[in-house]
Amino acid sequence: MTLFAWPKKAAFDRVVPKSKIYERGPVGSALKERFVQQVEQITWAYKLAPETVNLPATKTVTEIQVFRVTLKGAELDRGVLKAIDRAIPFPLIFELIQGTRIKVAAAYKQSSRSQKSEGDSSRWRIGNYFETDWQPEHTTRQPLPVALDMSSLYEQLLGPLVQDGITRVKEQSSVSEAREPPAAIYSVTATSEQADRVTLEQRIELAEAIAAQQKEIQRINARLSREKQFNKRVAINAELRDAKQKLERLTQRQGASKSY
Repeated sequence: MTLFAWPKKAAFDRVVPKSKIYERGPVGSALKERFVQQVEQITWAYKLAPETVNLPATKTVTEIQVFRVTLKGAELDRGVLKAIDRAIPFPLIFELIQGTRIKVAAAYKQSSRSQKSEGDSSRWRIGNYFETDWQPEHTTRQPLPVALDMSSLYEQLLGPLVQDGITRVKEQSSVSEAREPPAAIYSVTATSEQADRVTLEQRIELAEAIAAQQKEIQRINARLSREKQFNKRVAINAELRDAKQKLERLTQRQGASKSY
């Protein structure tokens, strides 16, 4: 996963008190405890806006904010990120810092198209979170991707995260499949001429479907390992075979769709 070199002109560098996050949305006592236990500091690091990245705003994306969250340990409850997302009425990209390591995380944040003002965070719908693996914090950063407007920039910042999430699920599945027949089911032969262009929303929907199906396969495998009766094992094996075929179809759809 690429780390991007955020423009110096976009630097904001403001520490955000945790109390400000609590004030902007429903944060219960359990979630506050996770903030205390897991988060050292929240910094509003960059504001990617028309005046800082020289791209026009769109109706759906006027600005993109980059938040750096310094962690006390390696774990971070996703409810913490969602609380921050709810508190800030713009799309967010998170850089999570733990010691000398960094990872990037984000959820696709869509306007609910309500009549409420842009400053009202309740008008946003927040999807599932995608994240990279940990990497050294001083990894060389790359320039921002070329984009026509703020919406295009947001899609290109999120696109690699979504692809990373799909790839990670595939790798985990391939390891599991290698332990038992049949052979791994992720052989995709679609050519670029056959590929269909898909939107970011479609790629995210597909990534979430793949992840959900992989979890379903894990649940069925767990049931199979516990079951002792032969006739029930036969039925569960048939269920497992159907689930794997469904996962194969999903991954073939992903392989046959090219990035925009």
